[in-house]
Amino acid sequence: MNLYDETCFECSKIITNKYSTSFSKGIMAFDKRFRYPIYAIYGFVRYADEIVDTFHDYDKQQLIAGFRAETFVAIEQKISLNPVLHSFQQVVNQYHIDHDLIDAFLRSMEMDLDLTACDGDEYKEYIYGSAEVVGLMCLSVFCENNQELYQRLVPMARSLGAAFQKINFLRDVKSDFEDRGRTYFPDVDFQRFTERDKECIEKDIEKDFDDAFTGIKLLPPGTRLGVYIAYIYYRQLFKKISRTPANTILQKRIRISDTHKTALYFKAVLHQKLKVI
Repeated sequence: MNLYDETCFECSKIITNKYSTSFSKGIMAFDKRFRYPIYAIYGFVRYADEIVDTFHDYDKQQLIAGFRAETFVAIEQKISLNPVLHSFQQVVNQYHIDHDLIDAFLRSMEMDLDLTACDGDEYKEYIYGSAEVVGLMCLSVFCENNQELYQRLVPMARSLGAAFQKINFLRDVKSDFEDRGRTYFPDVDFQRFTERDKECIEKDIEKDFDDAFTGIKLLPPGTRLGVYIAYIYYRQLFKKISRTPANTILQKRIRISDTHKTALYFKAVLHQKLKVI
């Protein structure tokens, strides 16, 4: 059984490495005992997202419904022949991750099947389910069943997840709007996207970042640097987006080069040594 468990976690690690260089580097900065659990969470959320965003030639409604059902069966039975779900259920059961967080995440994925535009309440629900709860799942791992610490850090973890997701929305405006017919930001007309619209979104993200940084400094040893690396990657991407005119955001996807990411990684390590975090 140990070999099967390890093989499943390795599958989740491969998924993480293939889909996200940023998060992969951040995870490698965690103490070893935290790496497999975070790979498992990322593999789970990544594959759910793939169903609704990528599998266009298949019945997405049926696929996500099956994925949902298989997820909770795996958690209940504590085993799955799906490697991603097997590694995920182990983490859920070991760290007592609230099933409501999983349900909220899957609901947000299901929203993507029909979503074209969000009102204010839908926007908050989607941000919570698609991003904030993922941060809370990771926080459950970081706190290692210390409920007092977990509850203290919940607001800051939610803020960090929200900041990441809102930046993703801005970065992916072109593909979401043109290819998928979606707009997430409420009361924003992307056919007439203005600098004022962009500035309002950026102020909201800035507040999320400020709130989140407080929480990063309170994370347990062995987790802080990895989260901080992801934070400064996204902070730098946010700065680049902020300097980019609104009309350009609609024309191309803004990104940080791999060389720049490497430089940011070493900057984060230096900040840790200087006790900035």
